[in-house]
Amino acid sequence: MNSKLEQLKTMTTVVADTGDIEAIRQWRPEDATTNPSLLLKAAASEAYRPMLEKAVAYAANHGGSDAEQLTVATDMLAVLAGKEILGLIPGVVSTEVDARLSFDTSATLERARRLVDFYDRQGVDTSRVLIKIASTWEGIRAAEQLEKEGIRCNLTLLFSFVQAVACAQAGAHLISPFVGRILDWHLASSGRDNYPAEEDPGVLSVSRIYNYYKANGFNTVVMGASFRNTGEIEMLAGCDRLTISPALLQELKDDQGTLTRKLNPETASSPDKPGQINEKQFRWESNEDAMATEKLADGIRRFAADQIELEHRVRQLAQAA
Repeated sequence: MNSKLEQLKTMTTVVADTGDIEAIRQWRPEDATTNPSLLLKAAASEAYRPMLEKAVAYAANHGGSDAEQLTVATDMLAVLAGKEILGLIPGVVSTEVDARLSFDTSATLERARRLVDFYDRQGVDTSRVLIKIASTWEGIRAAEQLEKEGIRCNLTLLFSFVQAVACAQAGAHLISPFVGRILDWHLASSGRDNYPAEEDPGVLSVSRIYNYYKANGFNTVVMGASFRNTGEIEMLAGCDRLTISPALLQELKDDQGTLTRKLNPETASSPDKPGQINEKQFRWESNEDAMATEKLADGIRRFAADQIELEHRVRQLAQAA
């Protein structure tokens, strides 16, 4: 019997949810996705030291104010990490726009284009890069424009159905609905200790989105993210993609049980009917969803804090050079 990880790979594209080069080398996933939190952890390793030094040197040559050089250095670090990762995987890597730009469409567009330009300057095939943007109204509008320019996007920090509808409507290449963080909120608000996997609110949210997309012919890829346990992953077997941490990949590898496919485009059905979402409707439905509102804000704050900490480390290196 193949492990559950090997069985999962026959029905779902497995993505590594890590910026750790050694972990990616070990697990050899199809794709990889990074964010400021993962890059911050990875930057503490010796494997990232040459990339940090190269990014700082590039920013110094780029010129501009200290603040401008700092953003250039952190963007270049993300690109150099992405380039290294792409040398280890056959698919794509996601690189995230600074979370502090989540409510600024024009600034997000500018930063996204710069990331793609940096990849191009490094000799990377930019069709293998997804630009990761928070699923705010402003972020979705930026992704809509970038997709028209041929820059594929990964809409992250997605917690609600209305976010998913708006992303598909905008023609986003891929969305990353967060399973575990949805569960975290419901556990904290309900006082419960756990949910059975089949009742997990995060699982139910992603299943609803997946079935809505497939039943209505939307091409946007669904990539479940932010898992707390393998039960959540098993309940989403068959989803287009699942981005999984190394620890949970190991658990799946060690499990020799049978894995049953739960999601299938051929049998997908949905009671949700497609319709156009405007800004007022998006903001109202988001406001009505306390979980999504709180977790989106929390996620942006966390990514922004880790981005600031990453900049602090880069600044220390630049001052020591």
